[in-house]
Amino acid sequence: MAGGGAHIITVGNEKGGSGKSTTALHLAVYLLHQGYCVATIDVDSRQQTLTRYIRNRRASAEAGGRAVPMPKHVHLPTAWGDSIAENQRVELDIFTRAMTQLRSTVDFIVIDTPGFDGNLARLAHGAADSLITPINDSMIDLDVLARIDPRTGQPLEASPYSRNVHKARAEKQQRTGTGIDWVLVRNRISNLGSHNAARVQNLVESLAQGLDCRVAEGIAERVIFRSLFLTGMTVFDPLEADILGAAPSMSHVNARHEYRALVAALQLPDSRQLPLSA
Repeated sequence: MAGGGAHIITVGNEKGGSGKSTTALHLAVYLLHQGYCVATIDVDSRQQTLTRYIRNRRASAEAGGRAVPMPKHVHLPTAWGDSIAENQRVELDIFTRAMTQLRSTVDFIVIDTPGFDGNLARLAHGAADSLITPINDSMIDLDVLARIDPRTGQPLEASPYSRNVHKARAEKQQRTGTGIDWVLVRNRISNLGSHNAARVQNLVESLAQGLDCRVAEGIAERVIFRSLFLTGMTVFDPLEADILGAAPSMSHVNARHEYRALVAALQLPDSRQLPLSA
């Protein structure tokens, strides 16, 4: 695909702690393991979680003498001048240059965005071919998509984030003639069924219809995702006991399956060649 231009996957949500960086790196590493050339871009200057995750990955690989696939990574800083207009011009320039340099050299570009609205985040959303929005499995986190009636539990109106996404989709359609495939992903799903979990699932599906987007199978709450950040590894890498602190378990196997199912649901270019089996 590199010769025809990269497919852009933006992971976006204006709420912090939704699992954007974990999702972004797992998608990137999975695609790397499938033989694709992948770049990652971090436009979150405040937290730089994806950048630190990749630094941890490089340091862990070097310390352990491990050969692990690495994406081409770029961190784009926020402009901090006195003029908002000049800041936006500078950010547009650095974003455009980074995208131009990467588009013709990789198959996929995965962009991690901050948990707040900003110019770089909007540029990243506007560039997306696929937009993934992780949503934590709670009624509170659904507020990022729409205002919910506290009495009936039904959506009342689209949130500022959803309106920004619709604006980005309309502008891209007008600019390029192509749309943005918006996919909601339920994240940190409890392993124990509950009335609240069922209510969240029903509401997410209802919201998706109103927002003209899709819902992909979610990712369960797993302790392994927290521990892997420090080593920079993912569930797709060889996980020895010295990395995990314990032998890999069925939880790791299930996590791999969940992310493979997510990639399949995204319907990426050449996705039919991405296996669901181990």
